[in-house]
Amino acid sequence: MAETVRRTSGQTVVNDMEALRQRARELLDAGTVQVIIGYANGSNRRVRPFFARRPEDLERLILDDRCVLNLAVYLRKPEVKALGKAAVIATPPLLRSILQLAAENHYQESEAVFLALDSAGNVLELSSAEQIAGVLGSLPGSTGQDACVPSADRMPALSAGSTDRQARFAFWKQEFERCIRCYACRAACPMCYCEQCLVDSNQPQWIPVAAHSIGNLEWHISRAMHLAGRCVNCGACSEACPAGIPLNLVNQFLADRIQQEFGQKAGTSAKLDYALSVFSGSDRETFIK
Repeated sequence: MAETVRRTSGQTVVNDMEALRQRARELLDAGTVQVIIGYANGSNRRVRPFFARRPEDLERLILDDRCVLNLAVYLRKPEVKALGKAAVIATPPLLRSILQLAAENHYQESEAVFLALDSAGNVLELSSAEQIAGVLGSLPGSTGQDACVPSADRMPALSAGSTDRQARFAFWKQEFERCIRCYACRAACPMCYCEQCLVDSNQPQWIPVAAHSIGNLEWHISRAMHLAGRCVNCGACSEACPAGIPLNLVNQFLADRIQQEFGQKAGTSAKLDYALSVFSGSDRETFIK
């Protein structure tokens, strides 16, 4: 599962959450923010996003290992911006997302306040990309290595060092055939912020609308390439997929190649260039020479 803030005992959870709620309450009371975006219990032990606009609503806030939805996806929505300045309960994946959005000029300094818990249970209040980058690596669960990784026996062709391209293609072809084209992966991803996605365009119709082998493959490969070097490994796409397709593995495969080739890792700095949009004389491709 995607990382969340870990704690060692039930009493610690209570104390940490109370400190988080208290700081959120102070921000609302002072008018510093107009809405708190966090998590609350839904039905059947599910967790849902929660928007608190009154101090008394804050008692419903939770933060545990079920809180895997990346709340950064809401910060660019016009209807959320219309609520006023937000304070967001922050997990490491969310903070990585904010850094990447800032690098792509889709998040401006101090648009929101981010409330996180450090390993000692202290509340951290972050607003600038510099602050986020400074503390991100020290937060519990900030490595980004365990998001939604399926068991190795389910994907032997994807094991470390595998060069069997035909086996990889067969694996993903079989996985993508289960896709129902609901686009939950797109809706859950904070990096999918295009106002009109290419699958929504029908003049021309770039990708077939129906859920079938060719259209599914075209959709997922196109999305993966759009996220190449931009995915922050929050795992939200895999968590949202009703078919259980391990979508983040495609993105992380490409992210690993981007890091190998260009030395860049998404979600680590607000000043990163997008690796696939720039070039230098040291690039290996001959057309650049």
